Parts: sequence; C-alpha cells; structure tokens
Amino acid sequence: MRTAGYSRARVRAALVAGSFVLIAACATTGPQQFRTFLLPPARPVKASDTPVIEPPRLAQDLYANEVPALTAALPELPRPSDADLLIKKADDRFASGKRGLQEGRFDDARRDFNQAIETLLTAPENLADRARLERRLEELVEAIYRYDVDQLGAGASDDKVTYDKSPLEGILELTFPLDPSLRNKVAEQVQATVSQLPLEESDAVTGAIHFFSTERGKKIVAAGLRRGGRYRSLIERVLAEEGLPQELIFVAQAESGFLPRAISNKRCVGLWQFAKFRGREYGLLQTPATDDRMDPEKATRAAARHLRDLYNHFGDWYLALAAYNCGPGCVDRAVARTGYADFWTLRRMNVLPKQTSNYVPVILAMTIMSKNVKDYGLDNLETERPLEYDTVDLQTPTHLALVADAVDRPLGEIRELNPGLLKLVAPSGYALHIPKGTLGPVEAAFKIVPPNRRDSWRLHRVEQGETFAALSKRYGSPVSYITTANHAVLPEAGEWVAIPSAYPGERAAVRSASGKGAAVRSASGKRRVAGATSRATHHPAAKAKTTRKAVAHKGAAKQPARRAAVTGTPAS
Repeated sequence: MRTAGYSRARVRAALVAGSFVLIAACATTGPQQFRTFLLPPARPVKASDTPVIEPPRLAQDLYANEVPALTAALPELPRPSDADLLIKKADDRFASGKRGLQEGRFDDARRDFNQAIETLLTAPENLADRARLERRLEELVEAIYRYDVDQLGAGASDDKVTYDKSPLEGILELTFPLDPSLRNKVAEQVQATVSQLPLEESDAVTGAIHFFSTERGKKIVAAGLRRGGRYRSLIERVLAEEGLPQELIFVAQAESGFLPRAISNKRCVGLWQFAKFRGREYGLLQTPATDDRMDPEKATRAAARHLRDLYNHFGDWYLALAAYNCGPGCVDRAVARTGYADFWTLRRMNVLPKQTSNYVPVILAMTIMSKNVKDYGLDNLETERPLEYDTVDLQTPTHLALVADAVDRPLGEIRELNPGLLKLVAPSGYALHIPKGTLGPVEAAFKIVPPNRRDSWRLHRVEQGETFAALSKRYGSPVSYITTANHAVLPEAGEWVAIPSAYPGERAAVRSASGKGAAVRSASGKRRVAGATSRATHHPAAKAKTTRKAVAHKGAAKQPARRAAVTGTPAS
C-alpha cells in the first residue's frame, strides 16, 4: 500500500514539472523564425505636417423647416363649361336614340332624338361658346335626318336612284342683260386676279356676272361655293397631277354645282356631267349596279384628261371649254366653216349653239367672282368640310347596311360616300369608300360574317344579358341559324354577333349557316317599315326637318337644301 501511494506521488510531481516547462516556452518574447521569413521589414513612418480636418457637425434641426404642406390647396381641375355640359347631355340622348332604332324601339328613339335637339335649341342666347353649340346642333340635325331617311326608306326598292337637277338647267339659254357700271370693276378685277386660266373682260362675261349678282344667280354661286368645300381638295389635287389650271374646278361648279348625282336634260350625270359614250371613252364604266360617272374621284380624273386632250387639240382654253360643252366635232365644224379658231369670233358669228356661247362666259364669270368674293358678298359662306375617306376593296358582294352597322354610322352617310353605287349591295371588286379611320371596324366585322353571306346577313352588337333566343325573337331568325352562324358561342357584351337575317327592305333569300336554303324574311324589317310609315308625321324625320328652320332662326349655319329632280336610271 505504501509503495503504490509513493508511486502516485512521483507521477504527480513529474506532471507539475512538465507543465512549468511548457508555460515557460510559450511565454518567451524573442523574435520568431517564421515571422522574420514571411513579413517584409518594417519601414519607418514619417510624421505628416498636414493638420487633420474635423468633419462638419450636423445641425440638430436639419429638417425643422420641412413642414409638409397638408393645408395647401390642390390644383384646380378645369371645370366643364355650360356648353360642354349641354353638348354632353345631347350626345347621350342621341346615342340612346340610335340604340332604340337598332332595337326597333321607335317611340323611344323618337323621344331621345327630340330631347337631344331640344337640349341644344333651348340653350340661352348669351351662352359662352355659342358658336360651337350651334355647330353641334347642326351636326345632330343632319345625323338624325340621315337616320330618318334610312328609316322611312327601309321598304323602298333599291333599284331607283334619286338625282339632283343641274343648277344651270335653263340658264344657258337666257340672254344676260348688261350692266355698263360693272365694266370698269370687272376689268380691274381681271387685271388684279392671278389665274392659270386666261381671264378676259367682255360684255358677255360682264352680263353673266350681273346675272349671278342677282338674288337668283347669287344663290346658285353661293350653293356651289358651299358644297365646293367638300370636293375642292380632291379636284385641286387631280388637276395638279394632270398639269392643268386650277381654275378648271369652276367647270364642275358650272356643270353640277358640285352635286355628284346631278343630271341634265340630255341625261349627262355626275360632277362633270359626262354622257354615257364619253364616260366609257375615258374609262368610266356603267353597270346595273354602278355608274363611275357619279364617282367624284374617278369622274374628276376622267374630266381632267378629257380637258387636256381638248386643249391639245385646239391649242386654246376657250375653244377647249366650248368643246367640253358641245363636243369637239361641233367646234371643229364651226372653225372649218368660218376659218376662225377664236371663240369670241365664233360667238359673234353665231356659229356655236346658244348654250355654248353662254357656257364659256359663265365659267369665266364664276371664276372672277369666286376669286373676288368680298366684292360680291360671298365672303361669309360656311363651306362644307373636305371629303375624307378610306377605301376597302370588296372581295364579295356586300350590303351597305352591314358596313354602316360596323362603323356605327347612318346608311345614308355610306351612300353619300359612294354616289356611284346604284344598289344597296356593292358588287365584288368594288372599291368602297368608308368614313376616315374606320377601316379597322370594317375588317373586324368582315371576320364575323362569312364572305358569301355579306350581302344577306347582318350584324348585332351584343348587350348585357342577351341570349340566342332573344336575338331570334328580335330578328325573326331561327335560334338554330344564329347559334350555328356563331359556332354556338355568344360573344361578350359589346362585341359583334352575326345574324342570318336580311336588312329591312331586302328580299334576299337567307340561307342557314349549314348551307341549306331557306327563304327567311326579317320580321324586324316588317315592323320597322310599318312603324316608320305609320309615324311619318311624328317620326324624328319631321322633327329634324322642322328643326332646320329652328336652327336657322337660332343663327346656326344652314345646310343647302338638295332638290330631288329625277327618280330612275338615266337613259343613254
């Protein structure tokens, strides 16, 4: 036992001695070999003479002045004027009336149209921005009148065209009295007027100016100048492209008063009054469905080329104008008979028709007066807005009412843009004019209606809560037809749906979407015709027409009235 205890004491003593040795080794402060090997020798640090700049102290009240403007007034938004509010109210009633017409609610449509007009008619006379309100009033009157004409004419046959009487009908046979006091005035105007077409003062020209200064004659010139604003830019562009005097625009004013469906007693029609044979000579085609002589752009191009050919033949603008009236053969015979190639000489010798003898002076008189409007009291006329349109080439026969629905415009507006169309269905290949900026809606509508159904189907804009059954009841088309035409999917509210039903007044056979023939007449078409006819005296048409007088009384610009002269197709 003693030996074991002694051994343990010796072991403890050895451990304590080893610990002291280790502690002594770790506590040494001498340089170490690895530190000398890895670190570079220390460089002496030179004391810097530059004083250390203390950073600026931040103010304790740095944001004391940044008080949020909680009480500052908000920017004042522009407040609509009284005229803005009245126009908005009238436009809302007008839009409601259009929906009523589309849905066959004619009493509601008439009431809405009347309220739209009355809203603007009863505006105070001293209202600020009165002129803008009156312009909108006239626009609404014109739009309602167009819808009304479409409505009352829904059952009319589409093979009859209404023509306008040529403004110079019966005037060229007159003898214009001479006012000697006008001679000096006209001579001074001729000298001061810049014109590419030669102007000349003569007794014949002065007599024509005297006639157009009378009440009757001034109305003719004023009406032409008003309507001329619609076609002036088009005609000037074509004349410039053909290298002709710009003053030749007054040939169209003299011939038609800028009425694209004007017709003469010799059955010449259009802005430029082409006979059938002359129109064909210059590429103006005439078919049972179309007449290019009444297409303003095509007829203007043809007239420009015809006038250029006449000038190249005679070498004189007065003889060229005379030949435009009576034909180049007539002028050639007069020159050959007398030996004089001068219009005024031929006129004095009475070898030209009386109409032709007055025709050239009339054009010169209109040119002089139109270039000196202040001297003749024609400077305050409000001209019609320039004609603007897009063009879509039709791949299949297409009903104009389909296009009118697609662009949400009256059918009459589409027809006015296409006076060369004699039918409500435009033939395949026709270049159809549509309101400017509406090409997208038309193309979208064409995607809804199959190409071979665009002459007999119609469009409907879906409203909230409508069903196929409701559409069937409204348009008199079987539910199965409408369902199949739209692939059994009713579009969302606001989108178009195809309706296999003819537009009012049409008797085209409507076939089902499956291709089976079925003679289906539009029930809504019958109701629409009957309703419009029975309410002729109370329909918005009567209101629109009487409103025109009220508009004139209120001071609004009055649109020129058109006179329907002939109904039918002009003979050759």
